[in-house]
Amino acid sequence: MTTDSTWTLKRRAHVTAGGDRATYDTFSIALHWLTAVLVLLQFVLAATWEWFGRPTERLMVVAHMSFGIVLAAVIVVRVAWRLVPGRRTPAAVSGWAGMAARTVHVLLYCMLAAEAVLGFVLRWAGNESMSFFGLLIPPPFAPFSKPALHLVEELHELNGWAIVILAAGHAAAALYHHYVLRDPVLSRMLPSGRRHLFPDG
Repeated sequence: MTTDSTWTLKRRAHVTAGGDRATYDTFSIALHWLTAVLVLLQFVLAATWEWFGRPTERLMVVAHMSFGIVLAAVIVVRVAWRLVPGRRTPAAVSGWAGMAARTVHVLLYCMLAAEAVLGFVLRWAGNESMSFFGLLIPPPFAPFSKPALHLVEELHELNGWAIVILAAGHAAAALYHHYVLRDPVLSRMLPSGRRHLFPDG
């Protein structure tokens, strides 16, 4: 029996037993993985641009700003998509684990939104324009004092680290659910063509 057939039989048995959980729709899955890629890219750019001299460093800073704006737009779309009637997916787990998962999701959304706002404020507070792939967005307010600018910079950096740590914990939890608890938490966030690579049970 092939791997696909084995997984299908297990899935059907899981449904029959009443333990099935709905998978996410294709658009939600795409937004989820796009967010993950952009967060990782933003972190790598910010952590490494000081290793390079000009003009590479400058290009990396501009890329960080540009992809930051893209990430902010993706978060807005994700929130809007979740608010569409019928798009909410039942929780994969219940009890304290489900509550913890929902809390992490909400925290990540809030922290990502805050990071985007802090990024804009940091750039504009230093009297510099934001750049979106070369399109300059000038500051709409007067420059901040040096102490205030330094505070915004620290908040932006600390929040960025917190996002990466929380996201890493989120990924570790998904792997734990799959390989230890052997439930469908991970597989339901995969495209249908890839779920056979992570069969449940």
